[in-house]
Amino acid sequence: MELHNKKVLVFGSGKSGIGAADLLGAVGAFPVIFDGNSQIDKEQVKGRTNGTYPLEIYAGELPEEVQENLDLVVLSPGVPTDIPLVQSFYHQGLPVWGEVELAYQTGKGEVLAVTGTNGKTTTTALLGKIMEDARSSVFVVGNIGTPYTSKALDMTEDSVTVAEISSFQLETIETFAPKVSAILNITEDHLNRHHTMEEYIRVKELIVKNQKAEDFCILNYEDEVLREFGKDLIPRVIYFSSARPLKEGVYLEGDQIIFHINGEKIPFVKTGELKLLGLHNYENVMAASAMAYCAGVPLESIKKSVCAFTAVPHRIEYVAEKNGVAYYNDSKGTNPDAAIKGIQAMNRPTLLIGGGYDKESSYDQWIRSFDGKVRYLVLIGQTKEKIRDAAQRLGFTNCILCEDLKEAVQVCAEKANPGDAVLLSPACASWGQFDNYEQRGDCFKEYVRELT
Repeated sequence: MELHNKKVLVFGSGKSGIGAADLLGAVGAFPVIFDGNSQIDKEQVKGRTNGTYPLEIYAGELPEEVQENLDLVVLSPGVPTDIPLVQSFYHQGLPVWGEVELAYQTGKGEVLAVTGTNGKTTTTALLGKIMEDARSSVFVVGNIGTPYTSKALDMTEDSVTVAEISSFQLETIETFAPKVSAILNITEDHLNRHHTMEEYIRVKELIVKNQKAEDFCILNYEDEVLREFGKDLIPRVIYFSSARPLKEGVYLEGDQIIFHINGEKIPFVKTGELKLLGLHNYENVMAASAMAYCAGVPLESIKKSVCAFTAVPHRIEYVAEKNGVAYYNDSKGTNPDAAIKGIQAMNRPTLLIGGGYDKESSYDQWIRSFDGKVRYLVLIGQTKEKIRDAAQRLGFTNCILCEDLKEAVQVCAEKANPGDAVLLSPACASWGQFDNYEQRGDCFKEYVRELT
């Protein structure tokens, strides 16, 4: 779509909304920012834009005459597509895009896109490192923290964009077509938004919607949904596996990651050479390496990059040792499956801090994964009673309820013995008490460092 002189509604005034408005202003469109929160400070929102274009801002309610004169709607990822106002845009016949679609239509170069329930950020950051070491113009964007729209106009035909894409962002793509896509895994998450697992799976699989036969899709062979999904795709499918050899793909055999592509079996890297720990991280390495290989990066260059890569913040991140107790920040464990990975990485008795915003998840599998390793489960947030009740039903009774994260850290410090670990791995989103998981993790680190 030609955006010049078009009137475009940007729904949402957060980081993604501001990035979209700035991009629209730069290409000669007329952005209108709308936020459903009537309490937002319009002047503050305007001050967060680059201020180089005419801008209308509405809060609480969108005037009918404004809606009637729109050419396009751009939704921020946090705006559900099934709310009445968004449905009215569809009924009006308006194109409804997300930030990703807007950025893709205005950006240039190749796109490598990563989605999945868990491991997206580590895989995206690692793939970004590999590509930055191999290419001169690389942008790492999306759900990883930098809005895709904020970089789109800096891209050239030689650019490579490495994008972390959430299910929320995939709901609103139209032409978005990565050269290489990856779906790392699909487990229960965001059911408060997508309502059913079937819908969540459908949305995740949209990442391949516009890919062609010359493109690639990287899939986890050990995920039954993805193994089936890969059987009839248009792009070439490359599987990775942490549990078995593959006739075609990337797999872990003992302590060695093997590339078995086009009939050639190539030992790639030993797990002991990596700075990343844990089976889930070996899967992330396989996925990122396969994506880079499909994008044309030589294996020697990929190996050098992955061996130099260290863990991303908030993902089983070592914080400090206090009085013989090791503290780990896994704030990015925002759902039960991700939090299971955090527990599995612990190699000492653990006091576990969990709880937060309720995404309507089941916590039974998470609690079963404690496997005698968790001494105390210290709970905060909206879900604390729900998780406590589930734990007690499953026979785990050492639960402590706290008002906030600061109290939880203090309780853990009092209960822990030398040689224990304290792990923040909440199995829940941060919303309600924190703006995002980064803020939650940063607060945890601050509270730990304040301990005497």
